[in-house]
Amino acid sequence: MYNALSVDVEDWFQVGAFENVISRDSWDTRECRVERNTDALLAMFDEADIKATFFTLGWVAERYPALIRRIADAGHELGNHGQNHDRVFTFTPHQFAADLDRSRKTIEDAGGVAVRGYRAPSFSINPNTPWAHEIMAEQGYAYSSSINPINHDHYGWPDAPRFAFHPLAGSDFVEIPVTTAMLGSRRIGAGGGGFFRLLPYAYSRWAVRQVNAEARPGIIYFHPWEIDPGQPRVANAPLKSKLRHYTKLDAMAGKLKRLIGDFKWDRLDRIVEQEKAKLA
Repeated sequence: MYNALSVDVEDWFQVGAFENVISRDSWDTRECRVERNTDALLAMFDEADIKATFFTLGWVAERYPALIRRIADAGHELGNHGQNHDRVFTFTPHQFAADLDRSRKTIEDAGGVAVRGYRAPSFSINPNTPWAHEIMAEQGYAYSSSINPINHDHYGWPDAPRFAFHPLAGSDFVEIPVTTAMLGSRRIGAGGGGFFRLLPYAYSRWAVRQVNAEARPGIIYFHPWEIDPGQPRVANAPLKSKLRHYTKLDAMAGKLKRLIGDFKWDRLDRIVEQEKAKLA
């Protein structure tokens, strides 16, 4: 069973947890570490001989086009993560369409390959944005991985399906949520990010094994900044945000290597094609 490994390419100062204390106007004055961290991931993946999907901000692609080309040249999939990490529910449909188009063109120009997949910043497609999938389909996207089907204080669509589904009647477009596990009758988050970094590795291994036992792939994500314990600290951030963001950064690379070694991995676009066959 192949699982999908995905990287949300954004820098430490662009995360949702700091959006109220780090102004966007200051981004270009910050120490950018996304290139070095993403290159470290590329080296890790190359050593393990695996391919992954890199959902990239247009902001990053504009400033580091050579990095985007290196990702594509290494055989990984490039996906769209929006231009400036704006949550989808902050847009009107027209604004979302414009952001989707601008960021995609930037990423494609940098990488020299077509972009077919999208991940909403902070999994911000929810019941209040029913138009988002339709706009993606209209723009020619094949899939989205923008839903985390749990209750969470930053995101979540707990009533969404756990596995790949067609959100639009009569369309081949697929939404493929990140992985959740079942603890009895309770659905719990297990798709990566803080769930992977903060909890014991055995928890994530158990979750992937559980969905694989149901003949479903694990859909796992993380960020380049999560392998970077030396990143700057945001002193004025809320304590909860700091605990979430900085805890166990020094353990993340080792946990990733264990995860990569324990399971088989591939690009998300290829996993989507397999899941489409189950929906037919």
